Parts: sequence; C-alpha cells; structure tokens
Amino acid sequence: MQRTTREEGFRTKEARLKSLLMRGMAGENAAYQQFLSELCAHLRAFLRLRLIQLPDEVEDLVQEALLAVHNQRHTYDPDQPLSAWVQAIARYKLVDLLRRRAVNENLNDPLDDEIDLFAHSDTEAAEARRDLDKLLAELPDQQRLPIVHTKLEGLSVKEAADLTGMSESAIKVGVHRGLKALADKIRGIL
Repeated sequence: MQRTTREEGFRTKEARLKSLLMRGMAGENAAYQQFLSELCAHLRAFLRLRLIQLPDEVEDLVQEALLAVHNQRHTYDPDQPLSAWVQAIARYKLVDLLRRRAVNENLNDPLDDEIDLFAHSDTEAAEARRDLDKLLAELPDQQRLPIVHTKLEGLSVKEAADLTGMSESAIKVGVHRGLKALADKIRGIL
C-alpha cells in the first residue's frame, strides 16, 4: 500500500514537471519558471544524497545541472520519462565535479611529517644515471643507440635514423627489443 502511494506520488510529480516543461517550451514563461523552481528542489535532494561528504558543493552543482537542463531542453524527448533525462544530466555534472576534485587533489598533495621533501639528492640522480649507463653498455648498438637517441635525448624516430644511418623501422624495433632486454636485465638484478 505504501509503495503504491509512493509510486503514485512520483508519477504525479513527474507528470507535473513534464507538463510545466512542455508548456514552458511552448512559450509559457511562467510555467517554465515554475518548472525550474520545482526542479531545483528535486535536484537539491538528489544531489544531497550523493554528496553527503561534500555538502558545500551541492548548491553549485544544482546550478550547473539547472543550466545544463536549460541549455539542453531542446534535446528532451517528450515520449521519454523526464526524470531519467534530468537524472542523467545531474549524474554527468556529479561525475564532472568528482573528476575535477580528483585532479585538484592529485595536484595538491599535502606535505606531511612523513614526507621528507629533501630526501632525494642530486647524487642519487647521478647514481641512477650511472646504473642506467652500465645497463645500456651491455646492449648491442642496434638496441642501445635507438634507446639513447629517442628515449634519453628525445629525438624523433626519423632524427635517430638519420643520425645512426639505421632505417626508421630498425630504430623502432631496436627501441622495443632494447627496452625488453633492459627489463629482463633489471629483473635479473633484482
């Protein structure tokens, strides 16, 4: 009984919002304003449930979703449920927000006591380069030279081919085989 009442309430809201949108798209400005106002409340509730940990983001996301609904209203198919269309837009906005936050959080790593910013020195980099040079010296020229020129010096395949006298395809094969050989050597060392 309660489920039926809930479903009926949902259908009634859906029909009301759909009617307001359709009237608004037909030029009835007051109906469109009412649609946006009522939709705002529904979007806020929808997003609050999904942003419990980020309550400060809800209002901005509601506005972004409303703007997207407004800008994309011409794409709405009246034969389809309005709620599904609006929910898809809101979910895209939510995903965009979470992606932006993830990127920003990755760019702003906190400096904790456990992180020693100055732990690595230039001598460690020089030691790593010496180790790499030793490993590269063990490779034949047809593998070592393509790696040195393309991967370490940053030359293009064509430039490396011109410099070494090898063909472009030989450079590509040399890089591939050389990197595989280096990986095998490293695995053998560790």
